[in-house]
Amino acid sequence: MEKQGRSEMEIIPSESHSYIKLLKVNREHLVTHVRNTQCLLDNLLQNDYFSAEDVEIVCACPTQPDKVRKILDLVQSKGEEVSEFFLYVLQRLADAYVDLRPWLSEISFSPSQLIQSKAVVNTDPVSRYSQKLRQQLGRDSKFILCYAQKEELLLEEMYTDTIVELVDFGNESLGSLGSLACLLDPSTGVLNEHGETIFVFGDAGVGKSMLLQRLQSLWAAGQLDAELRFFFHFRCRTFSCFKESASLCLRDLLFKHYCYPEQDPEEVFAFLLRFPHTALFTFDGLDELHSDFDLSREPDTSSPWEPAHPLVLLANLLSGKLLKGARKLLTARTGVEIPRHLLWKKVLLRGFSPSHVRAYAGKMFPERAVRQRLLDQLEANANLFSLCTVPLFCWIIFRCFQHFYDAFDGSPQLPDRTVTLTNVFLLVTEVHLNRTQPTSLVQRNTRSQTETFRAGRDTLRSLGQVAHWGMEKSFFVFSQEEVQASEVQEGDLKLGFLRAVPELGLGGDQQSYEFFHLTLQAFFAAFFLVVDDKVGTRELLRSFQEWAPHGEAAAASCYPRFLPSQCLGGRGLAGEDPFKNKDHFHFTNLFLCGLLSKGKQKLLRHLVPAAALRRKRRALWACLFASLRSHLKNLPRVQSGSFSQVQAMPTFLWMLRCIYETQSEKVAQLAARGICANYLKLTFCNACSADCSALSFVLHHFPKRLALDLDNNNLNDYGVRELRPCFSRLTVIRLSVNQITDSGVKVLCEELPKYKILTFLGLYNNQITDVGARYVARILDECTGLTHLKLGKNKITSEGGKCLALAVKNSKSIFEVGMWGNQIGDEGATAFAEALRNHPSLTNLSLAFNGISTEGGKSLACALQQNASLRIFWLTKNELDDEVAESLAEMLKVNQTLKHLWLIQNQITAKGIAQLADALQKNTGIMEICLNGNLIKPEEAKVFEGEKRIVCF
Repeated sequence: MEKQGRSEMEIIPSESHSYIKLLKVNREHLVTHVRNTQCLLDNLLQNDYFSAEDVEIVCACPTQPDKVRKILDLVQSKGEEVSEFFLYVLQRLADAYVDLRPWLSEISFSPSQLIQSKAVVNTDPVSRYSQKLRQQLGRDSKFILCYAQKEELLLEEMYTDTIVELVDFGNESLGSLGSLACLLDPSTGVLNEHGETIFVFGDAGVGKSMLLQRLQSLWAAGQLDAELRFFFHFRCRTFSCFKESASLCLRDLLFKHYCYPEQDPEEVFAFLLRFPHTALFTFDGLDELHSDFDLSREPDTSSPWEPAHPLVLLANLLSGKLLKGARKLLTARTGVEIPRHLLWKKVLLRGFSPSHVRAYAGKMFPERAVRQRLLDQLEANANLFSLCTVPLFCWIIFRCFQHFYDAFDGSPQLPDRTVTLTNVFLLVTEVHLNRTQPTSLVQRNTRSQTETFRAGRDTLRSLGQVAHWGMEKSFFVFSQEEVQASEVQEGDLKLGFLRAVPELGLGGDQQSYEFFHLTLQAFFAAFFLVVDDKVGTRELLRSFQEWAPHGEAAAASCYPRFLPSQCLGGRGLAGEDPFKNKDHFHFTNLFLCGLLSKGKQKLLRHLVPAAALRRKRRALWACLFASLRSHLKNLPRVQSGSFSQVQAMPTFLWMLRCIYETQSEKVAQLAARGICANYLKLTFCNACSADCSALSFVLHHFPKRLALDLDNNNLNDYGVRELRPCFSRLTVIRLSVNQITDSGVKVLCEELPKYKILTFLGLYNNQITDVGARYVARILDECTGLTHLKLGKNKITSEGGKCLALAVKNSKSIFEVGMWGNQIGDEGATAFAEALRNHPSLTNLSLAFNGISTEGGKSLACALQQNASLRIFWLTKNELDDEVAESLAEMLKVNQTLKHLWLIQNQITAKGIAQLADALQKNTGIMEICLNGNLIKPEEAKVFEGEKRIVCF
């Protein structure tokens, strides 16, 4: 009916200047669609077009339509100028009168200079609420939430980008994210047009919360999508603070527990319900949502006014039953998955690259000399630099360096020994405990680490008791009573390990607390388990049960139900929850191994009776080896040629990390003996460079030769450096999609020729240039048993291509070379042509997507006339034309050994295909020539239907 009324509506152009008539003709349309009368009254009154009495008359009308009619009557009675100003207000405040945008566009209203000189104020409740949200988020996101509560670091000055990748459903990379604004861009990375959730995931400490804080800051500054008028940010862990009896409607959750509109909340909420696409919800840390509340007993709710438990509201917001159309951004740690039908985009955070670490150092240490001293120490310790690829650990290490710089007269020295994560957290704990010491201009604090921990034992035990209690129940937010019950003193809170929960109100009127990060809570929980005399071995090892295969965790019932699966539509799941993330247990295990290691006995002997310490150590090692054997025994195995391949899981990496924390060569040797397979596949485990330290620590003890597949992780150059101890064992090295640059390839070039056992080198989709290509060529020259080389999708041009081609030419062992997605061009192709002539072993070659045109294509075709080894040749996505097709046809009359020729997506027409087809009459060896995506029409392709070896579509 509205559309019909609009079509019958008379449109009077503004040039007629009969604004009174325009309002009169379109009266009912205005009455129907003007929902905000207060904004009009405020502007008419401010510009002296209405008197106070006029406003009273309008406000006395009983309904909104009556108010609009009365305003129109008064405006028209006051003449053309007032009528023109009325239209001007509607035009200027388009957000307040969103339903009138099409009409205002159609009438082409153009106000006079007089009217344009009038001030227009936006008192629209929706606009004012949106502005209030911007002010609140701008204030809340201005400073970085640091663990040291006294520090205030400006987000704008300190924020450093991390590696952010768009991925598909299987976590395969779709490319890097250009900017945070691209998260909301519908033109890139969309997996499911009907989904509403942007799912951001990554390991603990890689910067998920910081990304959200930066996103909040951008929205508050108006630098995101202009249509987003609402931004609601919640942290999932705070929903655990609601009592089981809590009940509220969506309106109260948004307004009373987030930000309340100062004016007309009913109108604001009605706008939100009507235009849900103007809202962005962010939910941080789905994996940290734990509660005993059973969602399965509660019905779904799609009514925004119906009261329900807050967790029910959260579940229905995430599933789209409430506010369907609103965009949701959800974060969780790696390992948590959500149903595909909810996903709009999927984003993986990988932390800092080495260049990001340097950029971050520049922001943390503006003084060049100080910054360079830090970077020199990091460069000298690859293990320490590897830890810095996790932004949280990087920040902690930098803060410790700053403390030592201030405390030791500008001569700071980070540990030059092997640095474990336990060492880092002991260091930051020491730094904070020493903050309570009185400072002096003439005398600095000289307490040793042992003295510091002995003096702070009670504080550490109290904090540890809170942390352990939370770990057992998977709780990360603590009430004031829970903190006081653990005897945490006021002075302990000032240390900065515990901080006040930012969202006040979710847990009631009393203050709630949380550790500044999950990893710190895990550290304190482990510390408590080690130093508390009452903790027995059973309680000490309870978190290790999370490593048991499905169905074997004896104490699974001790832990409350984990809610994310229910929130996302996975009700009624039997057994272990597939959405459950175990990082907090894994970190506890890791810190237990570090604290109970031999190297920490000197520190702990003043805190724990020697007998208790020995008992706990023995129990831990027995449990660790039993867990490792059980885990490896249950891993799926595949026999592939001479290899017994095992598909390892992320839990295996956690176990290796724990072994590394012990820093015991004996423990590493025993672990290496337990690895029965000789092909370890660790793809898509989100391994970082620090994990390579753990891998090498164990694998260099492996008694036989080994294949190691680390494709699709985040190792970078420092990970390659950390792998050096185990290169003497590796015959297969797969490092594709790992952010590796020429620097990392240089390490490979220096190390691999020492042993000459390499048969497979995979470096696909990294950041290797011509410099790195020369290093690879040297590896190929010196590792005479190398059979497979994967270098596709790097940054190699003709210069690098020529070096590689020469190395291939000289190799008598190379079987397969993959160069897809580089830019070697015709020069590089000509060099590879020379390599192909009479090559004794090269069987598979891909030069697809390399910018090869006529000259390079003809050279390759000519060379193949003198080749009897090549069986598969990929030339997809180049610029090959009919001239090249003619040369290939001549080649096929001679070469009878080539089996597969892929010419997909080139520039060959029906003429070139006809020549290839004719050549097949004299060739019985070729099995297929793939020509999909060339310049041939369907009707032209019918001519070649009789030749089954020609594939056109």
